[in-house]
Amino acid sequence: MASYASNVKKELTALPIHPEHAKAELAAFLRMNGVLNFHDHQFSLDITTENPAIARRIFSLIKTAYRVEPLLIVSRKMKLKKNNQYLVRLQNHVREILTNLEILSSESGLITRIPKRIITSKEGAMSYLRGTFLASGSVNNPETSRYHLEIYSAYEDHNDDLLELMNHYFFLNAKTTKRRRGFIVYLKEAEKIGDFLHIVGALNAMLAFEDLRIMRDMRNSVNRLVNCDTANLKKTATAAAKQVDDIELIKQKKGLDSLPEKLRDLAQLRLTNPELSLKELAEQVPDGPISKSGVNHRLKKLHELAEKLRQ
Repeated sequence: MASYASNVKKELTALPIHPEHAKAELAAFLRMNGVLNFHDHQFSLDITTENPAIARRIFSLIKTAYRVEPLLIVSRKMKLKKNNQYLVRLQNHVREILTNLEILSSESGLITRIPKRIITSKEGAMSYLRGTFLASGSVNNPETSRYHLEIYSAYEDHNDDLLELMNHYFFLNAKTTKRRRGFIVYLKEAEKIGDFLHIVGALNAMLAFEDLRIMRDMRNSVNRLVNCDTANLKKTATAAAKQVDDIELIKQKKGLDSLPEKLRDLAQLRLTNPELSLKELAEQVPDGPISKSGVNHRLKKLHELAEKLRQ
């Protein structure tokens, strides 16, 4: 059974590729997952994934943005893992494409920051976020675990730019933390995770997320109410048991007829109805109905008398 995160990525890879914004999404893929090789005085660029839909997406992005058709190589992973591995290899116009995407510069080499033209364009920013999530993002199933969405970056400045993009452009209240081999930006609020899914174009996943979140929140609310009611019942039963003990002691030591009429009536009512709450006792005393505080006052008098008898 596919995970929720896999379903999100499957939906994203099926979205139509817009020619004007393909470069932004492609830039995220190449910056985060691309491996640049130099052999025989020639550059090549590899992007490896175990997800065939993502491999097809990268292939289509390159072809749409630059009219260059990369190689698509499928291989079987060794050892115990049996998943296929998909390699998209770009061999032609590598330097020109990386320069155009502002990933490579002849002066400063590798550029790990997000280009300003992407940050200042709403559609470009949405496409770039989609690419980052497909490249190294994950999201928990809201039905079975805590709310959590994260995107991993190997470079701190790229992670910082991603954080700024998510917070200052889309107001997602993202947080960041350091991992052993890199950095992540993450979301913990269910509403913001839903917003992110909508921003990157996973509308069906967003609706499914909202449905699961609502069901989970309703289930949690019902559980809280049940737990609260159970605690109140337990508290009432414990208090009633102590009151019955007090009254039984008074009955044994002095007899209930020795009590003033109002205390005697309440003592007899409590003995015959140990399950009643204070409110129900207040409604059923012979001189009632009286207030709950009135019943509590009489029970306190009975308790004080029982304590004296115990001493």
